[in-house]
Amino acid sequence: MTESSDPRTTAPQVAQLQGAPGWRAIDFISDLHLQPSEPQTVEAWRSYLTRSTADAIFILGDLFEVWVGDDALDEPGSFEAECAAVLREAAQQRPLFFMVGNRDFLAGDEFLRRSGMSGLSDPTVLLWAGPSILISHGDALCLDDVEYQQFRAVSRSAAWQQQLLAQPLAVRRAIGRSARSESEQRKQSGAPYADADAQMSSTWMQTAQAPWMIHGHTHQPADHALGNDQWRIVLSDWHIDADTQRSEVLRVTPEGWQRIPPELA
Repeated sequence: MTESSDPRTTAPQVAQLQGAPGWRAIDFISDLHLQPSEPQTVEAWRSYLTRSTADAIFILGDLFEVWVGDDALDEPGSFEAECAAVLREAAQQRPLFFMVGNRDFLAGDEFLRRSGMSGLSDPTVLLWAGPSILISHGDALCLDDVEYQQFRAVSRSAAWQQQLLAQPLAVRRAIGRSARSESEQRKQSGAPYADADAQMSSTWMQTAQAPWMIHGHTHQPADHALGNDQWRIVLSDWHIDADTQRSEVLRVTPEGWQRIPPELA
């Protein structure tokens, strides 16, 4: 592999988002993996959206455990439609931004329209009152997860997605159940999540001229100092229904960031 083709030294095209001048506190969440079988997590998320004092909320992927297509919104009484209604009501109070993850990458324009959210490209640099922030779901940075990177390259193609979405909704739901089962088996086995590659992260941040990067995906919440005043800030996953309960909101202000429970956000 030549240096020019090495993903660690090559940054993707970065979109820009200009924040509103009045934003003083913005929230970031990811990896809630919402599903009907975890009602406590769903209720905590719903309550957080209702009470949050943030000027804007950014959801950086894997909001859902699985998203099988926007047509699920049209199924009477569907979980997807209920969640879209919650988001639409919250979006009337403050801007909501959404970036797809590795579980909900099939969420499309109709989902955004029905939920009242604005879609974000991955990665995007946020320009606002504080330091520029590069935001990403984070899965593209996990180069050591070779099998997933191969799947990601295939599944993000328009042809692959069109072929899958052409299947009946019931078939796609069955595929989603199978994916959830495989995920649960992985968790039970204790298999670790791959971490973001440090060099690749630094390259992205240098290209975007952003001293902070915020991402999810790895389920390893931490603050990583990369040198040259760069910080890679990893969001927490939410699993309130699990034996080891965890949920966290990253509240960012021009002065810095803090991790707070959703009920205090």
